[in-house]
Amino acid sequence: MHFSFKNYDTEKFYDEMFSSDGKIRPGCEAFKQRVEQLTQTELMNRQHTAERALMSMGITFNVYSEGEGTERIMPLDIIPRVVAGEDWNRLEKGLIQRITALNMFIDDIYNDQKILDDGVVPRDLIETSKCYLEACKGLKPPKGIWCHITGTDLIRGDDGTFMVLEDNLRCPSGVSYMLENRELSKQIFPEVLARTGVRPVSDYPARLFEMLKFIADRPDPNIVVLTPGIYNSAYFEHSYLAQQMGVELVDARDLVVSGGYVKMRTTRGFEIVDVIYRRLDDTFLDPQAFNPHSLIGIPGIFDVYKKGRVALANAPGTGVADDKVIYAYVPRIIKYYLDQEAMIPNVQTYICREADDLKYVLENVENLVIKEANEAGGYGMLIGPKATKEEHELFRQKIKDNPRNYIAQPVISLSRVPCIVDDHAEGRHVDLRPYILYGDGINVIPGGLTRVALRKGSLVVNSSQGGGGKDTWVTY
Repeated sequence: MHFSFKNYDTEKFYDEMFSSDGKIRPGCEAFKQRVEQLTQTELMNRQHTAERALMSMGITFNVYSEGEGTERIMPLDIIPRVVAGEDWNRLEKGLIQRITALNMFIDDIYNDQKILDDGVVPRDLIETSKCYLEACKGLKPPKGIWCHITGTDLIRGDDGTFMVLEDNLRCPSGVSYMLENRELSKQIFPEVLARTGVRPVSDYPARLFEMLKFIADRPDPNIVVLTPGIYNSAYFEHSYLAQQMGVELVDARDLVVSGGYVKMRTTRGFEIVDVIYRRLDDTFLDPQAFNPHSLIGIPGIFDVYKKGRVALANAPGTGVADDKVIYAYVPRIIKYYLDQEAMIPNVQTYICREADDLKYVLENVENLVIKEANEAGGYGMLIGPKATKEEHELFRQKIKDNPRNYIAQPVISLSRVPCIVDDHAEGRHVDLRPYILYGDGINVIPGGLTRVALRKGSLVVNSSQGGGGKDTWVTY
């Protein structure tokens, strides 16, 4: 018996593969045609092959919420998410606009503070942000770039409009899944990829390497990837990217500040390090400058950075733009620095520190998504319609106690993509995290990580909360 999409039901959600009247969307025809030539058994075998390949390649992440570290693969559903070329071209322009403005904003916040003087962003909002680092005042990073690597989370609502859900400018993760998902697609559906005309993503490590080279002052710089260590949830990705770029993977034990430079211990003695792609949060980077309890940082590294003797990607201090309350101001930030309207809108956001919004949120907790300002990975969040009365009350109290720390948004019915469930296809909600590199210009990688909420009806796509991934095919 052949696999078929005949009984697939979009259930009135925006579906990425089928329109509401059941017609296949442009760019998906070749995939549908090929899959429907396979028997159900053949398709399930391909799905199982992909899962085994992920495990054998060691593509895992750690989950700590269950009391002890659990290593898991990020499940891959082999039905791809297809983004039409014209949609992507608009997204690309919008992401370049957003990153340009955010970089200008971070630079301004730590230097002239014009946007605060002009009252566009409230001064106390910045000064009370956990991610605003007083030590970064007056910093001028190499080439004026703060946010070298960004993962911007996008969603698509009921009408098919793309919106920005949040910005990730500190240490965005997941790019290794984007790369490996594409490698598996090449093995599982090589002929369909070729017929569909999908833009490549496999040059990401080379582009990342070129960007890191660009921010160094030397022609042949010594570049390293700095990991918090093997127990970090994204350790696989750190080692994978170092290996793909042909650079050293180091942790705090490998680096030392000596003679005014950052140096790496090697079997040949100490070597000066020129560029560090850091995969640990700002405050853990240097116990002398930030968190004195950090055991995974390098004492004195921030001082070397301030003197321009080492480049860091991303620059310390970028996390101020990750604050979910500051996210609400990004359209105003774009207007202020670029005198343009935001090309990709934000999701409607209520700022609990503002009296009218606070009143509305407290009265409508059961209908809203509530988010903490600095949490990530699906933590510190309440989805009102799915929560209990006790949880509603708990969050009401939390918001009253610290309104600065919360925003609220309407529940958006994320778009869906077919997924293989047993022997048939069912729709599951997805988001999209494209990766943007800022070096010699701003480079948006044509694809990204599509995260999928594998639990029926769930809107939470985070891998730590039971989500999985899909390959993202951007057509020409």
